[in-house]
Amino acid sequence: MDLRLAFFYVGFLTSSALGENSSSKARSCSDVRQVYSAKGFSLNGVPQTEISGEHLRICPQGYTCCTSQMEETFSNLSRREFEGRVKEAGRSLQAMLNAQHKNFDAVFVLLNKSERSLQDMFSKTYGELYTSNAKIFSDLYAELQHYYRGANLNLEEVLHEFWTRLLERLFRRLNPQYQMSDEFLDCVVKHAETLKPFGEAPRELKLKVTRPFIAARSFVQGLDMASDVVRKVAQVPLSPECTRAIMKLTYCPHCRGLPSVKPCTNYCRNVMKGCLANQADLHTEWRSFVDSMLQVAERFNGMHSMETFVDMAPVKISDAIMNMNENGASISSKVLQGCGNPKLAGTRSSVGEEKKKRVKVQSEEKEKAVTGLGVDKLVSDVSGKLREMQLYWVQLPNALCNDAVTAGPSSEDKCWNGMNKGRYLPDVMGDGLASQINNPEVDIDITKPDITIRQQIMQLKIMTNRLKNAYNGNDVNFQDTSDDTSGSGSAMGCPEEVCPGSSGRMIVPNTNRPNLYGLPNEKKQGVMGSGSHSHSRPHSLPLLLSLLPLAGMFRR
Repeated sequence: MDLRLAFFYVGFLTSSALGENSSSKARSCSDVRQVYSAKGFSLNGVPQTEISGEHLRICPQGYTCCTSQMEETFSNLSRREFEGRVKEAGRSLQAMLNAQHKNFDAVFVLLNKSERSLQDMFSKTYGELYTSNAKIFSDLYAELQHYYRGANLNLEEVLHEFWTRLLERLFRRLNPQYQMSDEFLDCVVKHAETLKPFGEAPRELKLKVTRPFIAARSFVQGLDMASDVVRKVAQVPLSPECTRAIMKLTYCPHCRGLPSVKPCTNYCRNVMKGCLANQADLHTEWRSFVDSMLQVAERFNGMHSMETFVDMAPVKISDAIMNMNENGASISSKVLQGCGNPKLAGTRSSVGEEKKKRVKVQSEEKEKAVTGLGVDKLVSDVSGKLREMQLYWVQLPNALCNDAVTAGPSSEDKCWNGMNKGRYLPDVMGDGLASQINNPEVDIDITKPDITIRQQIMQLKIMTNRLKNAYNGNDVNFQDTSDDTSGSGSAMGCPEEVCPGSSGRMIVPNTNRPNLYGLPNEKKQGVMGSGSHSHSRPHSLPLLLSLLPLAGMFRR
């Protein structure tokens, strides 16, 4: 009896084992073959049913539908797809930044509008006096455009040169009986420091020019730099360890015969946080940079906006000319007392009283037309886009692991966990390289950060420092940012009227500015040509949600 029971037991185990093995080996690979063929690969050598998986190097070594060649092919495919989607996400962010820069170039439209307004107003009011000296005014606007584009110019020098040239021309016009040498005109300019022939117009125009133009240039430079950072970061290649993790996440379910099973959400997040750990380290400086951009954007609002300058520039220049004409006799007398009498020449008439009256009427009418709504609306739109991308780098992993590509919380027990279909138990890692020391999915050496990304972090720090200077009205040279380690440049201090000490948290000490009519060392001809992780992350969601179509890498 015992012997029969023993034979029965052995026979039962043998038949059970054979039945299980035959059933496992008989599992069809038709779904995997279909996916493989749809990807454009040949079905030659692709198993019809599962085979033993001892040859696999990345996927679990159970029964499998993948040969060694298929595993390698899937691995290369997963790497290309992942890199492509990260680059596409970067291109989307670049396109947004470039679009905002293009929109912001409406500054040129405003400058052209201001110049046309000045031409029309001065041609009708001053006639030949303006047309014979039109180049002085066109040079001013040209220099402002060059400055906005990043030319190595100092705004105060540009304005000083404009007023100097205008003073020389008007003084000649008011005193046509004299033949004036360069030395005499230098003396005229020197006396202008105390005589103020243009009244308060130069000071008022300077206040209206410096803040909006410094802010505008730094703002567009910031947009350009951010786009360049995104482009360079998107080109950082995957590490071999990340390539293995991406393959295991995306195509090992296929090799396991489970092509329709989606990855567990937390499993996907750990893979993405590991693969994008260096990119996440951009977050702190990126957020600080965006904060600084938003602070600079504030400089466009209110009565100091770019549009205010554009509308008021012709008015202030006209006021200056009118002031000098009205006080011409007194100014000329004091200058001649201090500089002596030059040689006599022919005589010409000066601007008449009728012209002066017309200037004053037009000035008063023009001041009533000043508005800042157009630029304010533009800045508001740009600021909104900046806020959307503020948390981009730390939310990118979550965007690539949304419910469309992972099993979601409702299927936590029926998702791919890296080994089979079941619950994923490990905790989700934090953001950044240092947080990946215990990442169970991606083996990362946290002591070897990516050099390219470290360089971009430094660029963000430099630009943030420059934006802080621009926020306080400091005219900073933006040339050669890659060689700048201090963020300093040819700075121009900010007057108290523009940047009071209590204006905000981004405050740096002001530097002293030279007097408006300081006598240059050499005679100038023409216009100067030199001179921590967050737990609350709502703002980036609109931007990252727009990237969801790019995250279809797990949908097969």
